[in-house]
Amino acid sequence: QVQLVESGGGLVQPGGSLRLSCAASGFTFSVYTLSWYRQAPGKQRELVASINRDSSTDYDDSVKGRFTISRDNAKNTVLLEMNSLKPEDTAVYYCRTKISWRVYWGQGTQVTVSS
Repeated sequence: QVQLVESGGGLVQPGGSLRLSCAASGFTFSVYTLSWYRQAPGKQRELVASINRDSSTDYDDSVKGRFTISRDNAKNTVLLEMNSLKPEDTAVYYCRTKISWRVYWGQGTQVTVSS
């Protein structure tokens, strides 16, 4: 029943912005850490940002100052605001949570940064 559904990806020029959304269902959203990961072709999937139940956050150094993760527990939604986008941000972005030692992933949304 656990579902994570990402949306908001697309094509954007360098320096542009996008907002990604993750709609969650099937679990008690407010008590779990939610994360955004990304995976570029030929590369390992990497952690981008996480937000905990107390709304504390962690970011990869590559996105600090440019991306902002937030959560709306009333809407069971996690957002990733992406600003000052660079070509190296191009990847499939995934929403993730871990419940009782099991990892759950969304289907991913493509972000392409290109001129």
